[in-house]
Amino acid sequence: MAFATRRRLFLIAMALPVIIYVLVVGVWPLAQGIFYSLYDYNLIRPKRTKFVGLENYVEILTDRTSRQALINTALFTVGAVFFELVLGFILALALWKDDRFNRIVLALILVPVTITPLVVGLIFKGLLASDYGMIGYYLAQWGLTDPRGLFADTRMALATLIFVDVWEWTPLVTLILLAGLKALPGDILEAASVDGATGLQKLRIIVLPLMLPAVLLALILRTVDAFRVFDSVYVTTGGGPGNATNTLMLHAVKQGLEFFNIGYASAIANLTLLIIAVIATVFSVTIRYADRRANGR
Repeated sequence: MAFATRRRLFLIAMALPVIIYVLVVGVWPLAQGIFYSLYDYNLIRPKRTKFVGLENYVEILTDRTSRQALINTALFTVGAVFFELVLGFILALALWKDDRFNRIVLALILVPVTITPLVVGLIFKGLLASDYGMIGYYLAQWGLTDPRGLFADTRMALATLIFVDVWEWTPLVTLILLAGLKALPGDILEAASVDGATGLQKLRIIVLPLMLPAVLLALILRTVDAFRVFDSVYVTTGGGPGNATNTLMLHAVKQGLEFFNIGYASAIANLTLLIIAVIATVFSVTIRYADRRANGR
């Protein structure tokens, strides 16, 4: 057997376990989800399964609960990512100087990122509880919130969840943007200072354009993650009060594990995955364009 053939067979043998893993863990469940989404399939009556085509997807857009879950997910994503980017950029600018104090502060503010979202949700559920929470009790007593607490207020529940997400993930955005700031060429900034440019002018003309790839990277990571939010919502509000905080992922889990409506739950999950894929594609193309423009290519 020729050496080239043996080398090719060796590489195939080395890659085969990875290929099998991807097919079994990734491709096969996805294919099953697409298949089930085309059927009226409920585990309570499995023998009455019938093919319905795209009917489950149409129902997502026509059903009030599903539409509300889609709107809530969009509002949560936009609100959380916006505040995380703004606060993250402000913190990154504040920590730009490389000294011991800033390194200590950076290490401390990264603590929330090390906590899982489920635990973060439980922590804030305890802190904001109106009957025993260290914060929620006084807010309720002073009449600043609903007597049942922030998570029980239909007007404030989603905003509170956005605040929880911002508290946890702003440090990650800060770290990404800080890395982008530290990668900026110092000679350009020094030349701008010599030419008499103010701090605001350097920020607008030099820093922001060169920081665009890092900003877009933070934007895509947080947008994709925020759009599939589940853990913190599940342990704090469970989608309530009413449907005020119901999200697409939580709605899919409820349909699949509470009502055993596998076909409809699969359609919701597939729609969520499709939206995330579109967002990721748009941002990826934008990042490439911004990178080429920043590097003059």
